[in-house]
Amino acid sequence: MTRKNIFATLGGIIVVGAIIGVLAPLLQKLGNPANMGICVACFERDIAGAIGLHRAAVVQYLRPEILGFVLGALVAALIFKEFKPSGGSAPMTRFVLGMIAMISALVFLGCPWRAILRLAGGDGNAILGLAGLAAGVAIGTLFFRKGYNLGRSYKQSAATGLMLPLIMVGLLVLRFIFPPVEGVDKSGVLFYSLQGPGAGYAPLWISLAIGLGIGFLAQRSRFCTMGAIRDLILFKQFHLMAGLLALLAVAFAANVALGQFNPGFEGQPVAHTLHFWNFAGMLVAGLAFALAGGCPGRQLFMSGEGNSDAGVFVLGMITGAALAHNWSLASSPAGLGPHGAVAAIIGLLVCLGIGFANLKKA
Repeated sequence: MTRKNIFATLGGIIVVGAIIGVLAPLLQKLGNPANMGICVACFERDIAGAIGLHRAAVVQYLRPEILGFVLGALVAALIFKEFKPSGGSAPMTRFVLGMIAMISALVFLGCPWRAILRLAGGDGNAILGLAGLAAGVAIGTLFFRKGYNLGRSYKQSAATGLMLPLIMVGLLVLRFIFPPVEGVDKSGVLFYSLQGPGAGYAPLWISLAIGLGIGFLAQRSRFCTMGAIRDLILFKQFHLMAGLLALLAVAFAANVALGQFNPGFEGQPVAHTLHFWNFAGMLVAGLAFALAGGCPGRQLFMSGEGNSDAGVFVLGMITGAALAHNWSLASSPAGLGPHGAVAAIIGLLVCLGIGFANLKKA
């Protein structure tokens, strides 16, 4: 008899969203950057800095939460026999989409998860980001209706499916071997921020445990921000959206309880007030997420299930983070990076090109 997956029910995904809504503000209270208890894009950017792919000294830290997302999803997939290695569906296209998604998210300064958490913390600029995300996914649904498809995936070996999880294990081992040293910006092979967002982090074991737990629950519930908007537009299905709304409501309550709710537009942590680019950055990122088939968190969870296509997207995002800082594409609280606007426009054109080039009508 097949056991029912309670986390895949409506009540289950609401519970998962609520759990994330509690844990993210708690991570912030325990040391993670303000309004950034969990941010997949920001944390992958920090990882890129920690392993030396960029030299932005204020955003370098090997975030255990990201490693935990992949490994927690792997554990869930193995326990429930859902580890099914597959891949081969336009890997280069997915890599490019990952780069565009990251660069555009850093124009806004956050992924969809952080946009929700910024709003829950009182940052009004997140409203523009979420509107842009919805618009980008909506454009993606137009391509879906016209037959957009990157091609089928094929069954692959277990060794191939384990590649990204093993990379995450390797990074975790490095974090144990080369821990941060007070007042030192490099410990062995890893770089550490001494100030800025990268210097803010919760205790290692708590961050790792929360990452593992969220990875496990998200794999079971199929939690996905992009998927929630896509399903609502395409199929009028509210299931995934219920999880997002639970995350927002509970994170808001947790921030109020923890004294972390600061409403307004000005002076928000690691944010800027350029409304058009908050909207446009997330529009391009949302379109890239839609064309790739999942938000950045979902791509990590699918990687844990053995999906090497998702793993390629993740590596594309980490590469995009390096380029964003090495080429001055990323925004800062002072505003856009010198070349951020051009990068977002090019990213939009490339995404549209990918969309039109992969229309497959019967």
